Amino acid sequence: MRRTTIALLAALEASVTALVGFGVAFVPLVLLWAVHFGLAVDLTVFLRAAADVWLVGHGVDLTVQLDPITAARIALPGAGDPFPITIALLGFALLSVTSGMRVGRRSAAGGHSFSGGIAAILVFALAGLALALVSAADAVRADPWQAALLPAFVMALGVVVGAVGESVRRASATDAATGLVRRALTILPADVVAGARGAVRVGAGAAFGVLAIAGVLVAVLVAIDYATIAGLYQTLGAGIDGGLALTVVELALLPNLIVWAASWLLGPGFAIGSGSLVSPGGTLLGPVPGLPVLGALPADAPALGTLWLIAPVLLAFVGAWLVSGDALGDGDRARWWVPLAGGLGAAAVAAMVLGLLAWWSGGAAGPGRLIEVGPEPWAVAGVAAVTVGLGAVVGGYAAFARAGRVARPGGSPAGERAAFRDDRPAPAPRAEEPRPTPAGDHADPPRREFIWGADRRRDVE
Repeated sequence: MRRTTIALLAALEASVTALVGFGVAFVPLVLLWAVHFGLAVDLTVFLRAAADVWLVGHGVDLTVQLDPITAARIALPGAGDPFPITIALLGFALLSVTSGMRVGRRSAAGGHSFSGGIAAILVFALAGLALALVSAADAVRADPWQAALLPAFVMALGVVVGAVGESVRRASATDAATGLVRRALTILPADVVAGARGAVRVGAGAAFGVLAIAGVLVAVLVAIDYATIAGLYQTLGAGIDGGLALTVVELALLPNLIVWAASWLLGPGFAIGSGSLVSPGGTLLGPVPGLPVLGALPADAPALGTLWLIAPVLLAFVGAWLVSGDALGDGDRARWWVPLAGGLGAAAVAAMVLGLLAWWSGGAAGPGRLIEVGPEPWAVAGVAAVTVGLGAVVGGYAAFARAGRVARPGGSPAGERAAFRDDRPAPAPRAEEPRPTPAGDHADPPRREFIWGADRRRDVE
């Protein structure tokens, strides 16, 4: 496929993704404008609000200045002063990353991953800048530089993951980006490349395994406390239109909740306002934002809650056992420090993944005590590094020891017996005696088998 065609298709898909994300925020607000406000308010207010939601979903910081009446109704300290909104609604970012992975995969399959990826990234940069300029107002203002760079970074992250995955899956890919990466890898020693690949597999696998367990935990908590969540919806009295807008916000916040649950599993927990803490060791909450889904927060510490720390250790152990078991097939070439280096690399990868997600999932969500919401990134990264590193090192050395025993069959009694059995000559095959043909029966003549590409035939008994 031609370079121009791939670039145009990637730009089109990125444009559709940006419009879909904006529409997810804009449609509930339009219903709120039509049903609740009776078309009496200027529609541009809701247009700007949808643009702000899309920008926040991609990590762009907002500066909010409430009017005196709204600030008095909120009744929070500092509500009348300008305050930042830095928490990202990761549901929108997840939608963009998924689209970027699809763009990167298709561009790499077409042989022009650079052209397709750059086109999609430029579209998102222009979309973010345009929405920041459109939504600029005295009440809410976004930084234009962040609006141009952060959505483009989100799209670029997905493009890189998709293109690299397609290049690894298809060894015959010959586009410029794949060739550049392969030439760079040939400069490094093969052992270093293999070790880095194994560390990434173990660390990322353990990190996303923790996130998967956290997702199951969130689903279980929501199912258990469904009655409480429904009661909070009724207490708010938002109606169908307002309830739909709240549900969209909660769905956009769902990836944040999963990351917070992962930080809870690791031990540091997370905060819903300054001075609050939700962790396996205990729960200390003050007034929380009026989102019904927050009714699923645990009221107290569960029994043996710290046992959840076993999860990342076991995930890393299993991952290192599987990955190192393949890499350490020859015990003579293995070095004692290989499992240690692999475990440290896996710890660094897991700490980076979970620490960055914790940093991106939290931030300021409002004035006053809501200036601090979410987990502490450094604490999450530190615990992830310790637990994943411990499991990866132990699993690597277990696979190292197993590979060493298997690679030397004469080094153990069982191996000596196997070697002794291999040295014995194999018994000669016993010739079968010809069976007499019964009287009255005629033996079938030998069949002729044709061998393709050969100029002879052979008899088949």
